[in-house]
Amino acid sequence: MIAFRLPLVSFGAASAIVTSMGIIVGFGAASISKPTIIAGLLVVGLADNVTDSLSIHIYQESEKLEQQAAFRATVGNFATRLIISLSFVLLVLTFSNLKMLSVCLIWGVLLLAGLTWFVAKNRSANVVTEVLKHLAVAAVVIAASLATGTFITSYIK
Repeated sequence: MIAFRLPLVSFGAASAIVTSMGIIVGFGAASISKPTIIAGLLVVGLADNVTDSLSIHIYQESEKLEQQAAFRATVGNFATRLIISLSFVLLVLTFSNLKMLSVCLIWGVLLLAGLTWFVAKNRSANVVTEVLKHLAVAAVVIAASLATGTFITSYIK
């Protein structure tokens, strides 16, 4: 059952998790308000999500994937990204600024590690190696987001 559904959600989940963590850290470093962080998460969770889902759908059509399978993958990607983005919105709304960053990062790491575990098990790959590789990529995105937010706060007035 997981092997069937995993391809429908794996791209969207990874994208939503890492992007959401990057937005929260980058905007937090730039001292952006909670409503603006939420707006950023929702814009990515909706607008960017629709464009990515459309891109995936067009790609699948160009690969001559059966139309119903392409539609299921498109809807699965969209729903997955939206749900994950909304989970981060809920955390931002629930926690104070100091706790919010830690909670969101922990949530994101747990989600990404869990997704990676399922994918690695499905591929019979080394789970620890795969989790470490994916978390390293997420760390690069988070570090770049932090640097960007810090730069904006320090140099752009």
